[in-house]
Amino acid sequence: MKVFFFAIAVLLTNLKADAQQSISVFETFDEFKHILQTSTDTTYVINFWATWCKPCIAELPYFEQANQTFKSKPVKFILVSLDAMKQLEKKVIPFIQKTNIKSKVILLDDDDYNVWIDKVSTDWSGSIPATLLFTKDKRLFVEQEFIDAIELESFINQFIQS
Repeated sequence: MKVFFFAIAVLLTNLKADAQQSISVFETFDEFKHILQTSTDTTYVINFWATWCKPCIAELPYFEQANQTFKSKPVKFILVSLDAMKQLEKKVIPFIQKTNIKSKVILLDDDDYNVWIDKVSTDWSGSIPATLLFTKDKRLFVEQEFIDAIELESFINQFIQS
């Protein structure tokens, strides 16, 4: 019986470690800002969200679905959590595991929003959810919740085709 509980403890520790390894953590916007630049034609879809944001949580499955829809195209999805670092193990990792998120997840722990939100977009008031699409030649920012995967995929397609 002791061996069983030890095996379960090791398994749970490994799951937590795997989830944490897949989440990049940036303590400051300056560490993160290179993510918002590219020299390629790849379209980046960056969604800013948090576990405490109900509309964010509602739309995350649409980003996961779109990630699968566009997997054969030059489109990359990054989900940027604005949760505090102290929430990483208590909320973010369990949420990622529970919802089986496969997209790249980043935790941005810079709570000095007034300094950096304009660097993402001058149109951003700071509310979430918010999404940035960009390539080397163009950028589009929206501060809205997508109502379904179709709306999100259409939004991405319009950006790619414009």
